[in-house]
Amino acid sequence: MGNLLVNTRDQRFVLFEQVGIDKLFKIPKYSKFNLELVDMFLKEAEKFAVEVIAPTFKKSDHEDPAYFKDGKAHAPACFHPVYKKFVEGGWICPPAPEEAGGQDMPMSVFTACSELFGAANYSFFMYPGLNLGAAGLIGTFGTPEQIKKYALKMFAGEWAGTMCLTEPGAGSDVGALRTTAKRLPDGRFSITGTKCFISAGDHDLTKQIVHPVLARIEGDPAGTKGISIFIVPKYRVNEDGSLGESNDITTVNLEHKMGINGSATATLNFGENGKCIGELLGKEREGIKIMFKMMNEARLSTGMQGLDSASASYEHSVQYAKDRVQYRKIEDMPNQAAPGVAIINHPDIRRSLLWMKAHVEGMRALNYYIGYLIDLEPFVEDHEEKEKLEDTIGLLTPISKAYCSDKSVDICSLGMDIHGGYGYCQEYPMEQLLRDAKIATIYEGTNYIQSLDLVGRKLGRKGGMAVMGLMGQITETTEKAKGVEELKAGAEQMEAALQAVNDLVMQLGSWGMSGEFVLPVLNARSVLMILGDMIIGWQLIQAALIAQEKLQALLKKAGAEGSPDKVKALAGENDEVAFYLGKVASAQYFTVNILPTLKGRCEAIKLGDRTPVSMPDACFESR
Repeated sequence: MGNLLVNTRDQRFVLFEQVGIDKLFKIPKYSKFNLELVDMFLKEAEKFAVEVIAPTFKKSDHEDPAYFKDGKAHAPACFHPVYKKFVEGGWICPPAPEEAGGQDMPMSVFTACSELFGAANYSFFMYPGLNLGAAGLIGTFGTPEQIKKYALKMFAGEWAGTMCLTEPGAGSDVGALRTTAKRLPDGRFSITGTKCFISAGDHDLTKQIVHPVLARIEGDPAGTKGISIFIVPKYRVNEDGSLGESNDITTVNLEHKMGINGSATATLNFGENGKCIGELLGKEREGIKIMFKMMNEARLSTGMQGLDSASASYEHSVQYAKDRVQYRKIEDMPNQAAPGVAIINHPDIRRSLLWMKAHVEGMRALNYYIGYLIDLEPFVEDHEEKEKLEDTIGLLTPISKAYCSDKSVDICSLGMDIHGGYGYCQEYPMEQLLRDAKIATIYEGTNYIQSLDLVGRKLGRKGGMAVMGLMGQITETTEKAKGVEELKAGAEQMEAALQAVNDLVMQLGSWGMSGEFVLPVLNARSVLMILGDMIIGWQLIQAALIAQEKLQALLKKAGAEGSPDKVKALAGENDEVAFYLGKVASAQYFTVNILPTLKGRCEAIKLGDRTPVSMPDACFESR
């Protein structure tokens, strides 16, 4: 039985065989890493996730959630020993520089480790995840004094961090924020305002919480161009680094949520008494630029959250389908005396599981690939190549966030269906996985906002060079797959899908050039999901090309070539044969069953239907 969280063999396949992270080890920063060391990290991460984090999954949701009492916020009691062990184990900041207490771990490797932690209990992993993001922000844009004063203790796990963007009247519209910063004679700022939906906004896992806060300096212009970012600690920090008095930050409440109940989601008031002091981070009026460094990483993290929940849902569903005996085989239905079989033998269950498997594997490959590109980008010296890489990361990031989080909800829902009535009950993890997964479609920029970013900014950037470059890579992979008999049918479907998507992108550009902006905006969500399917199909075909070659070598060695019966028997006793067969099956299923829908969906958008925006408001009302 696996760990019921993540297919660790597939993790290694994506990192070692598909992405090829060993190429990173030629870069001086990563030269101390090798495949054996990465394998050790993954084993230790799996052990920690299964043995330490996973036991808190159900408890932190229902029995021991985050709570607010007598004006104080508390993380689940069961998180305290886990957080301590997480810090002691060196998991709090592996990607951070060694001089800051980290390990310079490649983001692609940490992404794989984080999948295990998030699949075990995402509510717990949010605390260290946010801390790493906030500390990285200060470490990148802070002064040497600010890094020493704040970031080093955050990287060490002694202090925690958050991300304070959202306000009651300014959710997705960040430019409408009302939080203000008033200059003080000593160069610092008096901060006044309210932030809401702040994940890990207040808790008792650490003695100090450091908030990066977006605010507008008095007199600066409206909108996002006038926003700056400030370091605002919960407690003031004395000259010697010790904690001083409260910094006039009041926790109003913790939200009562549908899911992630172990995460302390707070509403915070800054400066109720006019005594909240913040330090400018970076330059004035560059708050959005600075925060977007953290936001882009947060978007990948949220795409990973979708993968985490989906992975756990799939692994639990496979195990349940193997154990649950119900009905006879379809061919034995007329025979009342035939024995019952595990539901994994029923065609619809097998179809559902393969649908889940293909999407999970494609999402994993996409997210690890983005992590790899993030690792590679700082070390590309050619200016043109560097820009291409940055544009590709920018194009893929909103797709990762929105596609993976949307599909995660579908996968968790389908997993619940496989469990039947038990899936709807708290006895099994499915209902919590579904509840926890839903938030990922909403925070870190709703999936509609991600779609607008993609359609409004990323597709047309530099004349569409990024998307055209990506489609060129997909075409190259497709041409290779057309020469492999087992993948030919799927490759032909990808070829047709590429043409349909190319025509759609051209149509979107034509609408934009003619000043017709409503139609691209109206169809933004659909466009993103179409591109997501295309990219997932690409990743699966790429994986299948590798798997098919490895599989043929194994079959030849075993003398099983050309014999379906021998192949099936060999798969039952050889894990590697079964794994590679499964990779090919994922690609075959997705390319033949999902990719053909892209043409129709593209054609529907190109019809230019405006009904949702042209119909009178009164038509939405109940009479």
